[in-house]
Amino acid sequence: MSLITKPALEKKAFGLWSAVFLGIGSMVGAGIFIVIGEAGVIAGNLVTFSFAIAAIIALFCGYSLSKLAVRYPSRGGIVEYLTHGYGEGIFSGALGVLFYFAQLVSIAAVCKSFGTYAATYFPNSDSDLVLNIFAVSVLCFFVFINFIGASIVAKAENLIVVIKLLALIIFTTIALFYIQPARLTLVNSPTTLHVFYALGLTFFAFQGFSVITNSVEDMKTPEKTMLKAMIIAIALVTVLYIAVSLAVFGNLSLATILEDKDYALAEAVRPAMGEWGFKLIAITALLATASAINATLYAATQIGYTLAKEGNLPEAYEYHIFNNTEGLLISALLIVPMVLLFDLSQIASIASVAVLLIQGFTHTGHLFKIKQTNANLPCVIAAVVGSFGAAFFAISYSSQTMPNIIYYILSIFFIAFMFEVLNRLFTHRVIQKQILKKPATTMDKNT
Repeated sequence: MSLITKPALEKKAFGLWSAVFLGIGSMVGAGIFIVIGEAGVIAGNLVTFSFAIAAIIALFCGYSLSKLAVRYPSRGGIVEYLTHGYGEGIFSGALGVLFYFAQLVSIAAVCKSFGTYAATYFPNSDSDLVLNIFAVSVLCFFVFINFIGASIVAKAENLIVVIKLLALIIFTTIALFYIQPARLTLVNSPTTLHVFYALGLTFFAFQGFSVITNSVEDMKTPEKTMLKAMIIAIALVTVLYIAVSLAVFGNLSLATILEDKDYALAEAVRPAMGEWGFKLIAITALLATASAINATLYAATQIGYTLAKEGNLPEAYEYHIFNNTEGLLISALLIVPMVLLFDLSQIASIASVAVLLIQGFTHTGHLFKIKQTNANLPCVIAAVVGSFGAAFFAISYSSQTMPNIIYYILSIFFIAFMFEVLNRLFTHRVIQKQILKKPATTMDKNT
């Protein structure tokens, strides 16, 4: 008989609420600052309903991911689940590369958002030029930070999370007292179909919930904690997002939102708190986006490193430079063209679709392993339908203003597929499962 000592259990860093705050910190990042105006352009004051539906989809996806995380406890997260769902073949390898690309597109969107808010401090300058300068500069800054060691920034992450949450809660609460109920009536609202058209963007604001699964190896009793943490985090963020959407659309006309869609959240505070309120929200947005860039850039580098170790990316991603890897530099060089070539609306649309497709494929793969995870079949099917359904509506709407979006998405898939094929052909490296058997439970270890 072997016993698990109390000190061994205490080494696990994540309890229920630490996991909840990890999820909230990841979700309430740049997403809400990017999408509230962009989604509002599509759904108008019905965007509140779009956030509610996106939350339901996120809950089903969170349920599916929680079951996968407990069955296959790996820091690799979605990459590991894809490999188990589809096997160690070209398809799962290509999806792993696609997941990595999706992270890069998300970082580009956040960099663009940072540049957008920074440009509001230079109203008399060429906004596009200033925006791109700030967007590329903040990317370069955090690449530099990650190369020399990001320990200081990492310690500041928790403080930034508290600041942005407090700022959003305080400013949203104040703004709610100034709303004009007439602006929230459904008289001049878009059709119900537009609620679904906006799902891609509103779901993008929730997409950080999957980070909770990456903490599974450091979580106390994940079989009890994981799903609870996922549900609580998504539920709390849903309340915040719905309150934010009511504050924005209760204070601003649709014409104003159309004009200032890239920083509508800051604009919504102006009626209640004037110019200084606008500037404070803009500063909060800069903090939130900077925090998200640092965290997501670190995560993308780790994903690239993990994929390289598993045989899914070239060995160059494993080479160390200073306190990081060559993969960090490669990732940054891939992000810059996306920042320069697309505007915020375009890159947010592409990022949201990419995230939804990855979710859809992950939960479809879960269906093949549902006996091993003991998950509820209707819930997993709902995650599949919700993810692919939201992606379909997002592509349908975006194609009206961005006719080439389907080609961009197909190009990303094709590049990921060819990357995997060529990687196997020339390096003979193939993706491999890291979790090969069901982990022993606490009860198993005590018997």
